[in-house]
Amino acid sequence: MTLAALAEELTAMAAADHEQAAAGAAHSDDPAGQLAWRRLTARHGDRLNEIMDEAGWPTADLVGADAARAAWILAQHADRQLDVQRRALRLLEEAVAAGRAGARELAFLRDRTLVNEGREQVYGTQVAGVREDGSPIPWPCAEPGRVDELRAGVGIEPFAEYVARFQ
Repeated sequence: MTLAALAEELTAMAAADHEQAAAGAAHSDDPAGQLAWRRLTARHGDRLNEIMDEAGWPTADLVGADAARAAWILAQHADRQLDVQRRALRLLEEAVAAGRAGARELAFLRDRTLVNEGREQVYGTQVAGVREDGSPIPWPCAEPGRVDELRAGVGIEPFAEYVARFQ
């Protein structure tokens, strides 16, 4: 497969993911909608795993910025495939260390993976739910007093600004 075709495939998968997420499939009251979301994210997780076999982490210098972001979204949403998330995290860590990917995306994927493992997150990027007033309820953080400092270190806005976007 050419890199252009790979980039096109990644962006198409992310577009399908976005369409289903925007329709509320992941949190639908309809079991059929939830099942459709799970099928989609599992299929995408499986394919991302194959892509990582073939190309490693799809960095922007390899597939373009849009396709690299698409790969990151697919890894984020592989919630029921911890093996895929862990592998993506490891490869993304290597890409960041080599200066080929961003620390911000790594922070979000690290938190997502930690939460899916039942552990405390680091950067406060993952939300467990939303209160009646619209404010998000973050998953527990390992060092809540340092969240803004840690976020700043990877280019993420302060937690209060992040939370305000949800309201």
